[in-house]
Amino acid sequence: MNKIDWKRKLTSRKLWVAVAGFVAGLILAFGGASGTAETVTGCIMAGASVVGYILGEGLTDAAALKNKKDGDDHEQQ
Repeated sequence: MNKIDWKRKLTSRKLWVAVAGFVAGLILAFGGASGTAETVTGCIMAGASVVGYILGEGLTDAAALKNKKDGDDHEQQ
């Protein structure tokens, strides 16, 4: 069984657009106002931007730290 790459999934714009569309559809289906659906969709997309940025920066920092450690190991040999 393949391991799920959660970092990649959570930074996917397609995932967040799908979630926002689903939630907006539910709001409208249960009698909510279209303005409410738009507001909630905007909040979901704003949150997705923050999640994507945080994960992206974390991955970048981790890669830089790994490269720095790998470089230190090569210098000592």
